[in-house]
Amino acid sequence: MLTKTFSAAVVGVDALPVEVEVNATGHGDESGVSIVGLPDTAIKESRDRIRSALLSCGYGHPKGSTLVNLAPADMKKEGSAFDLPIALSLIAANGIFPRERLNDCLILGELALNGMVRPVKGCLPIALLARKMNPRIRNLIVPLENSPEGAVAGGEIRVYAVSSLQDAVAAVRGEFLPLSRESTRVFSEPEWDGIPDFADVKGQFMAKRALEIAAAGGHNVLFIGPPGTGKSMLAKRLPGILPPMTEEEALDTSRIYSVLGLLDSKHPLLKNRPFRSPHHTVSDAGLLGGGTNPQPGEISLAHNGVLFLDELPEFKRSVLETLRQPIESGVVTVSRAAGSFDFPCEFILLAAMNPCPCGHYGDRLHTCRCGQKRIQDYRAKISGPLLDRIDLHVEVSSLTEKELLSAPDGENSATIRERVIRARNIQNERFKNSRNVKCNARMAPPDINKFCKISMDAKVQLRHTILEFGLSARAYDRILRVARTVADLDGSSEILSEHIYEAINYRSLDRRL
Repeated sequence: MLTKTFSAAVVGVDALPVEVEVNATGHGDESGVSIVGLPDTAIKESRDRIRSALLSCGYGHPKGSTLVNLAPADMKKEGSAFDLPIALSLIAANGIFPRERLNDCLILGELALNGMVRPVKGCLPIALLARKMNPRIRNLIVPLENSPEGAVAGGEIRVYAVSSLQDAVAAVRGEFLPLSRESTRVFSEPEWDGIPDFADVKGQFMAKRALEIAAAGGHNVLFIGPPGTGKSMLAKRLPGILPPMTEEEALDTSRIYSVLGLLDSKHPLLKNRPFRSPHHTVSDAGLLGGGTNPQPGEISLAHNGVLFLDELPEFKRSVLETLRQPIESGVVTVSRAAGSFDFPCEFILLAAMNPCPCGHYGDRLHTCRCGQKRIQDYRAKISGPLLDRIDLHVEVSSLTEKELLSAPDGENSATIRERVIRARNIQNERFKNSRNVKCNARMAPPDINKFCKISMDAKVQLRHTILEFGLSARAYDRILRVARTVADLDGSSEILSEHIYEAINYRSLDRRL
């Protein structure tokens, strides 16, 4: 008897449908199960888990030889999520319920030996796949712990959260209630209380202004200053002034976390924009993604959020240089023998570094102990092409005695965030007809020519700056992007000379390095 149902395989950060075919012949004295379709070791071992679960739950195992095919047969499958669909197909082959009931189901879950259903990774992209396959898929059966992610399917799809094999059988029979429509509304507002506030930061008004511009336009930032000046403190407060994620952005980011099993079972979607701060010993694969079966790295975990690289020169040169292409494109492509995988990575790069190895070059409070050659070698770890891709270069100096002893007198994050949201709303209206541009930092050359018209005085100032600092064409474009953001924060439809001057002020540092 041939039984069919659907499951899914996660490839990269996307889910692809897999048809589970079970042919129980009923012939022969021995009961044996053979699984084909490029299964990995975890899937091959599922034969023993499924047999134990069937016997523990009293369903019995089909007699004779049984062949399980996971189609398409030329795509490698891995993981334990196929346990439950294979087990239900075997139960249907035994005549416990009509096999036609499985035709419109998408099922996933790992089985324990006693028949309990355990959670699996990647449920969120699979739920999105089920929603896309509607009306062919009407029922989605997921483990109870994965139910918040499965609820994303919503709509006309009935989502069943099962904790045991018996629950799954009851769901197929129609004797188990699906999740309510109310519980499938999983998108929620961000929680700002858990993010440090800008009101705690003393002084550093130029650095705060730079972060406001970065948040408003999606620009990259480099802080340079002695130890203890508040670079890391400022960086941790950037997520608190970023605009809330849209539902599309929350889904796009959360599926990356789902693939890696990093989602909280109580919150299927990320509420706040991610903030990732990898250690400087991170490898290329750890930052970009990779492995035998490639998985997302830190830059993809920072998608639609912030990637903070503290002590930038301490990162390996090869690791930093791999960032150049993803910063530009917003996508990182990892090619391995198993195939080529695209991982999204649109993030704000926020980096911090000391001015020299000892950290006190140019510090009025301490004396630098480094020689000029050592300082040059230290700063040369950051290449010119990488600096060109960082829009805002900010010197963070030591606080004066008055600033140290006084109470913080800056604005709080909520006030700054309101201005950022207003600027982003202007950009949303500006780029409403463009699919690939969400903020000023992502403008392509045609967009810059269209939306960044400047006066003749500003052109003269730009020409002088290019000659004086030897800026590249990329740096020129980034000055215009930053100026456009400064104008948006001021509510100006036109880029004025003062906007250009402020943008240039954030580029002067790259040639000193």
